Amino acid sequence: MAGYGRIFKTRHVLAFVDDEPYRRQIKGMRNLNEGRHDLARHVFHGRRGELHRACHDGMEDQLGALGLVLNRITLWNTVYLDLALAGLRAQGYPVLDADVARLSPYVRHHIQVHGHYTFTLPDLNGRTYRALRDPDAADEQ
Repeated sequence: MAGYGRIFKTRHVLAFVDDEPYRRQIKGMRNLNEGRHDLARHVFHGRRGELHRACHDGMEDQLGALGLVLNRITLWNTVYLDLALAGLRAQGYPVLDADVARLSPYVRHHIQVHGHYTFTLPDLNGRTYRALRDPDAADEQ
């Protein structure tokens, strides 16, 4: 059975070496996965994002909650990236599909992980989403 598995591993390695589009596809998947891991390290900021003890009671809950938070951040970023792109297109800005393909839902510069948080819904005055900032306005930072 081990020899049978080596055949598929060898075929994979040969395809990886010989097929440039396949290598690019794998690199894209690796970059996407690394982006998610980077976001997880940012969110799981205690002890620099590393687990230092062997598995103990409650650790599964902690890691499950981290996955839930990561999924929620990804959803939030995806929804607002889509709204921003739709707004830019509606205003006539040139939005290239090649540029959109490079956008990541794992951006994190707007996420503050230190401090106190409230989870009350803001008053949006009947709107579904918060207003997007004006792309022509100067950055506040």
